[in-house]
Amino acid sequence: MLTERHLEIFVALAEEEHFGAAAQRVGITQPPLSQGLRRLEALLGVRLFERERGVFLTEEGALLLPHARRALAALAELRETGAREHADGRRLRLGLAPEVPAPLAADVAAAPVRAGDRARISTVTAPTASLLSDVASGRLDLAVVRHPSVLHGLAAGQVILLPTWILTPAGSATPAGSTGPDRPADSGGAAEAGGPAESGGAAGAGGTAGAGGAVVRRLPVAVRPRGEAPAAHDLFVDTLASRGRRVETVVVADERAGLALVAAGQAVLVTADETLTASRVERRRATDPPLPLRLRVVWNPRRSGAAFEDPAATARLLEDALAEGAAR
Repeated sequence: MLTERHLEIFVALAEEEHFGAAAQRVGITQPPLSQGLRRLEALLGVRLFERERGVFLTEEGALLLPHARRALAALAELRETGAREHADGRRLRLGLAPEVPAPLAADVAAAPVRAGDRARISTVTAPTASLLSDVASGRLDLAVVRHPSVLHGLAAGQVILLPTWILTPAGSATPAGSTGPDRPADSGGAAEAGGPAESGGAAGAGGTAGAGGAVVRRLPVAVRPRGEAPAAHDLFVDTLASRGRRVETVVVADERAGLALVAAGQAVLVTADETLTASRVERRRATDPPLPLRLRVVWNPRRSGAAFEDPAATARLLEDALAEGAAR
């Protein structure tokens, strides 16, 4: 079996080019060093050194030397990582849905430590569907996911509602006599189905005559892929459609991509991130209809005690941080 000691002998002899010096470097005498070298050559099926006039690498040995060095470096890194993990103690592995605004995500991740938990916090950001799978399999201890979701036996805390904002292209027009979500930006209404905003310009599908005879068109709503959180996605779209209008959406990879479409006048975006904005983009609270970001903390009760003693108590700390963020 190939061992780390075989590699150490190989590298030491290649660099020292002397059996005595290589043995001293490895911390053994010459006979075991020579025996180890012979075993390594037998395992690899090649001759690594010429020994007739000094000690020199063969062509095969020169080719294998970089691989041996990388293998030894990887083993050293593995030991160092293991030592750090042992010294640092327990780790709390937390997952966060990408819709959670970055400042709030930081507060949520820090909540257990601020409450006196000495665990190391590691976080990952992933779609709700992936987070649920990782919590179920034990790859994560807890996760903040979108609600509603199919939990498949996972435990979950209370639903926290984060307020959201509707982002529209600056100066987008609205039809005369419109109500509810199609009201002008200063009305406080959130835009809705099939385009939370109306954009001036040539008539398109669903085009409407606006004030003064201007023709306006509905903009699609920028949304993340449905597969990331199917139930939450459907609830969002159904809420937009509650005013009886057909919903048009455009799929984007993330909110940055959605913001780019808004700035270009090609979409509208609903976000819980109060800092997300760009030039020529208008923001207003989404209140008519309400479009809150619904979040809950989930964990696997069947794995309780493996990573921490009371997952429900840790979940409450995360919920408190979410609730504080929602109240700001």
